[in-house]
Amino acid sequence: MLWVAKEGRYEVLTATVVLGALAVAASMWFWPAALLPAVVWLAVFWFFRDPKRETSVAVGELCSPADGTVTDVTPLDRHEDIGGPAVRVGIFMSLVSVHANRAPCPGRVRTVAHRPGVFLNARSADAGGRNESNALLLDPDPPLPGPIEVRQVAGVLARRIVCHVAPGDVVAAGYRIGFIKFGSRAELVIPRLPGTEVLVKAGDPVFGGLTVLARQPVAK
Repeated sequence: MLWVAKEGRYEVLTATVVLGALAVAASMWFWPAALLPAVVWLAVFWFFRDPKRETSVAVGELCSPADGTVTDVTPLDRHEDIGGPAVRVGIFMSLVSVHANRAPCPGRVRTVAHRPGVFLNARSADAGGRNESNALLLDPDPPLPGPIEVRQVAGVLARRIVCHVAPGDVVAAGYRIGFIKFGSRAELVIPRLPGTEVLVKAGDPVFGGLTVLARQPVAK
């Protein structure tokens, strides 16, 4: 069943009232013209859909924080928040993607940092470093190594990043941590260790809370 995301209820309600009135007015003039407001309403509803999902990951696995398409898998010699070598998986969220963001693993939120910036195309690997963004640093439950960063990144059209968690909050894998309105980007940054496996590549479709992006070595 499809549900409307709580972050989009105002927009869907507004679209229902405005586009409904337009559809009624158009039907009095030329009934096929009423189809256009109906199509626009469906597009608004589809953007703010929020399907219920059950997340199941094995020990050491990290699930996708967002729906979309993998744009890049980038090894980093050093990531400041991770504190050493890391690997970043970038995900482009198009206008037809589900825009809810989810925790990649169980853990505790260490920090939440919002940073103003520009609005480059969210497909660009540079967008995470230059665009307006919100970064969540998570301390994963043992034995998963950490910390782990999830970054919500605004795009050309995105102008509002919503985050529902705060430092100290405990989250489960797949827990809904926020939402980005309109086309945008999400990034998962994890420590790059001997045995780290990234299970996706550029061009792969992924689904938040369902697709396993990476696997980390853990003590048996």
